[in-house]
Amino acid sequence: MERLRDLDEAELLARVVPRYAATRGVVRDPAPVGPGDDAAVVAAPSGSVVATTDTMVRGRDWRDEWSTPQDVGRKVVAQNLSDVAAMGAAPTALLVALMADPETPVDWCLGLADGIAAAAAEAGAEVVGGDVSAAGPGQLVVAVTALGDLRGRPPVLRSGARPGDVVAVCGSLGLSGGGLALLEAGEGLQDDAAGAPRGRAVTGLVAYHRAPQPPWGAGLVASAAHAHALVDVSDGFVTDTGRVARASGVRVDLFGRVLREHFAAGPLTLALGEVEAMRQVLTGGEEHSLVGCFPPDVDIASLPGPAWVVVGRVRPAGDEGPVVTVDDEVPDAPGWDHFAR
Repeated sequence: MERLRDLDEAELLARVVPRYAATRGVVRDPAPVGPGDDAAVVAAPSGSVVATTDTMVRGRDWRDEWSTPQDVGRKVVAQNLSDVAAMGAAPTALLVALMADPETPVDWCLGLADGIAAAAAEAGAEVVGGDVSAAGPGQLVVAVTALGDLRGRPPVLRSGARPGDVVAVCGSLGLSGGGLALLEAGEGLQDDAAGAPRGRAVTGLVAYHRAPQPPWGAGLVASAAHAHALVDVSDGFVTDTGRVARASGVRVDLFGRVLREHFAAGPLTLALGEVEAMRQVLTGGEEHSLVGCFPPDVDIASLPGPAWVVVGRVRPAGDEGPVVTVDDEVPDAPGWDHFAR
């Protein structure tokens, strides 16, 4: 098996960079200068650049026994471009950094590049460069910086929600968290029960956790519809919606019936049961769907692209301050925290 120690940096890049070439043909404004120089040059038609970065660490953010390198590539793109979308921007470019033990198989690195390229092409972003570095024994880290363009509109901030706004979700809730729970319970990697209804549900949840499918383009749609606030679901639905509530100084009331019937019902309940399914809807992270707060006169059902589902309303903060409630009760719904014990 060929490993990174068998190649020099130039040889590795000669194999990786061509895998990103397909992303150049899918972007609205290709980078004037792409990979190959000391730095890329990226177009910024609106005059503003949205920038974000995210990192994945083997053993912490994925496990090799659960995820293929293609899965890791797709997930790290989803993490970054959902943040771009949550600003109401269109993705333009990605920079990819890889820090790897020299014993890492070359095929793993090429699979990672394939996963990144596939997800970036779907989202309409171009891979314009990055970096590679050796790491210690067993270490493997993937870091991506994503850039976006606002296309002449102001950014959509967490702090813009107003009393009377409609709260809507584009994408799924709980699927990734449910898949992780199944993997941690030792389920989902065998296909002996895949033909049964629960087996199919388990397989689907695990697949979503391994390679999330954000609603590409939904951020632009929300911005065009004059959304007052946006956030992506990365650490948990209640946790991330709570960030909007605190930044905006409002209360967000969620409709439990809608959350149960539209998101918890189906594969989540089939695989995990009703109680755990609802818990994952409220707390599950790495979903990378969008939560938006829209003016009450916006026809949510008519928005183009993937459907938005109305899940709540924004109210003035009461005596308890900025909070999120489900059916007027503050839920016990802790989300993901990188440094929680």
